[in-house]
Amino acid sequence: MFDYTLSTPKTIDEAVESLETSLKEEQFGVLWTFDIKEKLQEKGLEFEKEFRVLEVCNPKEAQRVLNENTMAGYFLPCKMVVYQEGGETRIGMPKPTSLISMLNDENMKEFAKDIEERLIGCMEKSI
Repeated sequence: MFDYTLSTPKTIDEAVESLETSLKEEQFGVLWTFDIKEKLQEKGLEFEKEFRVLEVCNPKEAQRVLNENTMAGYFLPCKMVVYQEGGETRIGMPKPTSLISMLNDENMKEFAKDIEERLIGCMEKSI
C-alpha cells in the first residue's frame, strides 16, 4: 500500500486541529491547508465531499534530505489529507517510504522511514 490511512470519530475540523497539534509537537509545521471542497465550489463546480490537504514540513529534516539527494525535493513538502468518506472522518498520507523508493537510494530510504514513523505517530495521536 502506498498510503497510511486511519479513521477517527472526530469532525473534519477537530481532526485537522488535532493533527496540527501533534505535528507541532514533532516539530512539523503546516505550511498551508487547502480546502478542496471550498476551492471547487468557488470555481462553480459541484463537490460536496469534505476534503482538506495539509502540506507539512520539518525544516531541519527537509534540509537534511535535500543535502543528501536534491531529487527528494520532488516529494516535499509531505502531504497529509483529512476527509470524509462513508460517514467517517479519515486522516491519511502517501507513505514517504513508498515515494522515496523511486529514487533507488538506500540512504534516502532510511530518512524516509524515520519521517514516516514520526508522521504515523502524529496521525495516531490525532485520532
